[in-house]
Amino acid sequence: MLKTYDELKKWIVMMSMVAAVAAEPQVPCLFIFGDSLLDNGNNNNLNTIAHVNFKPYGIDFPLGPTGRFSNGNTVVDIIAQMLGFKDYIPSYLTVKGNQILRGVNFASAAAGIRPETGLNWGDRFTFDEQLTNFKNTVEQLDAILGGREATLNHLGKCIFISGFGNNDFLNNYFLPEVYNTRKLYTLQQYIPLLLNRYTEQLKILYTYGARKLALVGAGPIGCIPFTLVTRSDGVKCADDENRASQMYNRQLRARIDVFNARFHGAQFILIDGYNHLNDVINNAEAYG
Repeated sequence: MLKTYDELKKWIVMMSMVAAVAAEPQVPCLFIFGDSLLDNGNNNNLNTIAHVNFKPYGIDFPLGPTGRFSNGNTVVDIIAQMLGFKDYIPSYLTVKGNQILRGVNFASAAAGIRPETGLNWGDRFTFDEQLTNFKNTVEQLDAILGGREATLNHLGKCIFISGFGNNDFLNNYFLPEVYNTRKLYTLQQYIPLLLNRYTEQLKILYTYGARKLALVGAGPIGCIPFTLVTRSDGVKCADDENRASQMYNRQLRARIDVFNARFHGAQFILIDGYNHLNDVINNAEAYG
């Protein structure tokens, strides 16, 4: 059972080598849930300032600005390519017909685990709403494949990616001028509450067919430009924000272990973005 980022990375590399020979994707579909790090255009037509379907975003992307919060490919675009998918996984708002058999990207910038997270940016598809959209997709798969049993069999072979947590800190807990969560809870209280909700949401994913799920942990949010400008001296990373990410990832890993033990067939893993991105920050020269 895959449990670490390094194991996932080795597995994807191996699968990409096989895919290059077989010329076929090594899994039938890829389903993506998350925030701006994974969004590929679901926010384009929403009433929100969290949309980027304009330059300079997409200047290095073959299709130009599409709503990706990047100059080029996102990490899930790269994963899809390495798994052998010839085309990009479509966004929920653009997917059509039988395209859903290959997967759907439900991610939405500013989204979080908690329903109020990211409201300061405007409309977005919260994780709860992304799950509702996934349920609708499952019903469409039922119609295409001939029933729920066939759908669950199909989904059981697919890979799911879920990346949440960053906004529940950046655009919730550490934004007390907008949200009251920091007034209500200490960090030690907030993180278990957050993960309780996340666990229930993951149970819904499991119930609707997800078995192989990579959960992207929180990154070094104390080192991103927004935090450096608003929460630090502009040079040193903000300790409180980074500490929150580390606590969140440790507790999320423990939840994943329990989930895998309790739910038959579950193969959930943690991609610890904090440690790997922090290594890049602290050893920049080694990465070119």
